[in-house]
Formats: sequence, structure tokens, C-alpha cells
Amino acid sequence: MYLGIDIGTSELKALIVNTDGEIVASQHATLAVQRPHPHWAEQDPERWWQACTEVLAGLRHQSPDAWTEIRAIGLSGQMHGAVLLDADGKVLRPCILWNDTRSAPQCDVLRKCYPQMMAISGNMIMPGFTAPKLRWVAEHEPAIFSRIDKVLLPKDYLRWRLTGRFVSEPSDAAGTLWLDVSQRDWSDELLSITGLTRAQMPELVEGSAVSGRLQPALASEWGLSTSVTVAGGGGDNAASAVGVGAVNPGDAFISLGTSGVIFVVNDRLQADPQSGVHAFCHALPGRWHQMSVMLSAASCLRWLCNLLSVSESQLMEEMAQLSDEQLRRAPVFLPYLSGERTPHNDPDASGSFFNLRHETPRALLGYAVIEGVAFGLADGLAVLGDAQHHIQQCSLTGGGARSTLWAQLIADVLQLPIVTHPASASGALGAARLAWLADGGLEHEVCLKPAVQARYEPDVTRGAVLQQRLRLFRELYIQQQQVRSLLPA
Repeated sequence: MYLGIDIGTSELKALIVNTDGEIVASQHATLAVQRPHPHWAEQDPERWWQACTEVLAGLRHQSPDAWTEIRAIGLSGQMHGAVLLDADGKVLRPCILWNDTRSAPQCDVLRKCYPQMMAISGNMIMPGFTAPKLRWVAEHEPAIFSRIDKVLLPKDYLRWRLTGRFVSEPSDAAGTLWLDVSQRDWSDELLSITGLTRAQMPELVEGSAVSGRLQPALASEWGLSTSVTVAGGGGDNAASAVGVGAVNPGDAFISLGTSGVIFVVNDRLQADPQSGVHAFCHALPGRWHQMSVMLSAASCLRWLCNLLSVSESQLMEEMAQLSDEQLRRAPVFLPYLSGERTPHNDPDASGSFFNLRHETPRALLGYAVIEGVAFGLADGLAVLGDAQHHIQQCSLTGGGARSTLWAQLIADVLQLPIVTHPASASGALGAARLAWLADGGLEHEVCLKPAVQARYEPDVTRGAVLQQRLRLFRELYIQQQQVRSLLPA
């Protein structure tokens, strides 16, 4: 049996997989994001640990026989977060999350003064990445910065609590701007730019390698063997790729969760920092991936439903009743509720509706939101370079994958076949598979593509209509840039 744990932004999930690749138990716990100031997004790492122990207790109760047979644990988690520890292992401040954009001014300075950062890291300098966050801490919280002994990513904080070891792996480390992505190793030059050293970084192992063993006290408390190992694991999207079997060049998937991601596997580093496309290491050795990232995806629909006091399922049902004529007259929505990464790298971008009228029903607002997210994905696909031409189909994962309407809309906008899988195809599943690999499993037996639940073929006629609306979507973003200076700071 293998245990996979995934720290998301809105929940922590865990599941147990048997040696036939079947999920025998799963649990989750809700997480909240704190936003004490504009552009800020933080979480308390202690809450992750509390959620982890709650979820594992639930798994133990749900499937006690499978629990005692766990041989290895894999970890997956939200990327880019900065967990700062002092020499005694005390958390110095709340974790600054991936969707926190307060470090935009620091990014401007780094781009101007240290152009080598993009050349070595293979990525554009963006506020979501970890290095600019540390630059912000150094400038605004120097007393805290001076006490930093270790900088950990979210899943690696859990690893430290599980094993007592400071370890990360290349897929997650690639999102810090401190990694030489081609060499899959920390860059001393990049670290020094933000006043840090290799000694403050965790050791690196591959995602499918053993990173440590479960601490004996925890093994005893949880009723597990002291021989249980913990795999390197992966950043959330790289782990999800392992979960959907996206492990060979050309394999691709779309994640429709809090953020929206298009992920394509490469057999070599294909970096183009100026495009805003992320070029990261995969969670498996000898592979890399390109990734376009929009900061707000399914979270846009959640935001609208909260405003309208309606459930997502109810609003989706109302959207499904809309006629083609209504859809052609729908408002256009810019989904930039947290700014945007790919391709704009614009932390100040904001969401907006265009073409509202008295007679606009809430169903059309909902449709505009899911269409706007699909358009944002189209913008990300357009800058993937040569890789976009090798994609034959995309798996769709994340909470948004439960909507047949949204899946078909994405297929029509991107003009690509979209396939969905059972809900178990997730970062937690990928983490469990990485644990299995670290325990000696063979990649061709472990990293299988899950069963296809549904397939959505693109409609060419509908796609042509959507392309017209996509052009308007892009023009509205340009116009928003021009008028933004008129808004109060």
C-alpha cells in the first residue's frame, strides 16, 4: 500500500493506493487563505500539519487493514510558497503563497539588475515565485530575514515534520528561481542575489527517490512500520501529471482548480522566459515540462457563486439551459481576480464584466466566467511555442473537470480533444505513485493513464464563434491596461 498526500490551496487531500493501482481509501480537510492586505495571500504551516494529522486519522479509521500495510509515502503540494524556519525549527511568519503578488516591485528590480536570473532559471521573474518573496522579506521584515535558517516549500515542510529531514526535489524547486533548471540543482549565483546560501536550502533528490524515513515516534503513534519511507514527491502539477500518466514527451493535461494550468511534457529543457511560460523539471528523472499558468480559474466561479448566493451545481444547471442566441450575447469576463501570470505577467490585472444589461440573467454571468477562464487557457496555449503543435489531446483534471459544459467549452475554444478521468486522478494519486516508484515500482507499470470517463471533441462551428469572442476578450485586456492608470492606487 502507498500513501499520497497533497497540500492544495483550499484543501489537503490524501489517499491510499494498492499494488494494483487501485484507490482503497481517501480523505480531505479544508484549508483557508488569509488575505490581510491587498495582493497578499498567506497560510499558517501549522494548519497544514493539523490537516494532515486529521486526514491520516480518517484514513486509518476508514481502512485500518490497508493503513497498516503502507510501505511508502509520497508528497505533492502547491508550489512557490515560502516557509521560513529559524535554527530551532520555529516558523518565523505565515507562509507567503503562490498567488501572493506583493513582491511585484522586487521583481522589477531583479529583472533590471540581474538578467542572469532568467537565463539560469529558465523562467520569467514573477511575483508568484519564491525568490522575489524573500527579497520582499529582506526589505520589509529584516529582523525575520536575519533569523532564517531554512527556506522550505509547503510539501517539504510536511516532509520535515514527517521525517525530520530538510529535502526537496527538482519539480518543486524549479519554481523558486533558485534552481539551475537544466542541471536540476541549486544555483549558488541565484541564491546569492537574494542574500541566501545553499546551506539554507533543503537537499535535493529526484521525485521518485527515497528522501527519508518516517520518524519512529510518529510511526508508533500512527500504527505504521518504522520502515515506511517518504519519496521525493513533486510540485502539485508535476505530481498530477504522474497521476494522469503524463510522463512521456507530448503528453499534456489541463488543471482546472484554484488556478488554471496547461502542462506539456518535454524530454529536454525548452525555456522561453520572455513568453511567461514556465519551464520546470518533471517529478521523474530526465524529463522537464512547460506550463502556462493563469492565477484564477475555478476560483472565479466560486467567487461568483458566493456573490450570488447560489451553488455551483445550481448555476451550472441554469447555464446548460441557455440558448445559442443567448450565449452569443453573453457578457465577456476577464478572469484576472488575482492578477495574471501567463502570458501577461501582470499582478495588477483585474477581473471585469463587459456588456452587462438589465436583462442579463445570472446564468449568463456564470457562462461568461467559465468562458473567460477558457479564453485565459487559450492565451496560455498560444505561447507554448512548438510544444502546442505536438499535443494530440488534453486530460482535464481539478474541480472544474466535473462540469461537462466547461469541458466541452474548453475543447471548443482550444480546438483540442479533451478527456476526463475519475475524480481520483489528482496530485495525491501522483504522490502515491511516486512513493510506489521509490519503493521499487516500475514506471511502465505504475504511471498508467487512468480510465477515460468522458471524451469531448471540438465543435468547429462553435469554435469559430468563440474565436470572435476571444478576439474581443484580448482587446478588452489591452483596453484595461490603458485605463488602469485612472483608477486610485
